[in-house]
Amino acid sequence: MIKKSSTQRGEAAGQIPGWLSWLSWGIAILMMALMAFLLAQRVTGVSAVAPPVTVEAPTPEVDPIPEGSAETASLPNYAPAKELNALTRVTNPHTIIPDAIRREASFYTVDKGDSVFSIAVNYDLKPETVLWANYNLLNDNPNMLSIGQDLTIPPTDGVYYEWKEGDTLQKIADQYYVDVQDILLYPGNKLSLTDTNPVIEPGTYIMIPGGWRENQQWLVPTVWRANAGANESIPGACNVPEGGAIGTGYFVWPAANHFLSGNDYWSGHLGIDIAAATGAPIYAADSGVVVYAAPIGGGYGNMIMIDHQNGFHTLYAHLSSINVNCGASVYQGQLIGLAGSTGNSTGPHLHFEIRQFGAFINPWYVLP
Repeated sequence: MIKKSSTQRGEAAGQIPGWLSWLSWGIAILMMALMAFLLAQRVTGVSAVAPPVTVEAPTPEVDPIPEGSAETASLPNYAPAKELNALTRVTNPHTIIPDAIRREASFYTVDKGDSVFSIAVNYDLKPETVLWANYNLLNDNPNMLSIGQDLTIPPTDGVYYEWKEGDTLQKIADQYYVDVQDILLYPGNKLSLTDTNPVIEPGTYIMIPGGWRENQQWLVPTVWRANAGANESIPGACNVPEGGAIGTGYFVWPAANHFLSGNDYWSGHLGIDIAAATGAPIYAADSGVVVYAAPIGGGYGNMIMIDHQNGFHTLYAHLSSINVNCGASVYQGQLIGLAGSTGNSTGPHLHFEIRQFGAFINPWYVLP
């Protein structure tokens, strides 16, 4: 029977051989040495990238070297510094904040070429507002505007009202179709919000924002012929017999220009002011019979009215020359006069109106 060694007996019993134990200890020692080496390398790398601490010596104060001296000639010629690209902000005095609201009325002297409409546009107001505020000058007639007049310009749209003896806020509010609070709340009036019946001295002007009234129109009446079914007429109108040219029902521009130079069509000005220099030709907008051809009051100056015998009348005012006779038949596009600035006018233009059965039509609706 063969006997086993002690090593063989240990292996058989499940114990770890001695040589394997020594190998495990060797591997563990090598791994620990490797970890120590790597840790040392990491610490060394961090130290290497750390910025060095330097101490700058103070710069001694020296006198500047005068430019052009011998010393500057020997200085090195350094290249100029590169321009730094950076964002800049330029101061802009204009912002989106609106201009301060006007609280008080201002005044304007009428100049050449002005109209109630153009003045209102310049002050961001409705033309009615300017017209109402200057009733003592214009009497609700924009054609009475003249160069040199001093107009009152209200601070906002509405009625600029002169307080009278016996007035009350409720009475004035009802008269101009607003609430009492509208008048009290307007800052320019400087009224107490709690006093619904303040004491206001007669002659004081207050602003009625949003207030309105009917215009007291001064208009050239329509000249009706005997066969028109009406008899309203004006002094100087033609005594025209029946017959004559009849309109087509369509209109052409009565002047070469097709843009405005003055008033547009609005409630206080029931026509348009077409740009036309003095002496520019004026044409019949449609065929018809001349029922007025003479000067007339109310600011219109030299005026022509044509009955188109189909319910329409056209009117041409401020003419420098009238080139047709009263009662004559004229045809669409025919020369009837020359533009001018007669009557109350701040500059040459053609005041042009279209009426249908006596009612005013906005010319923009029917001109091509």
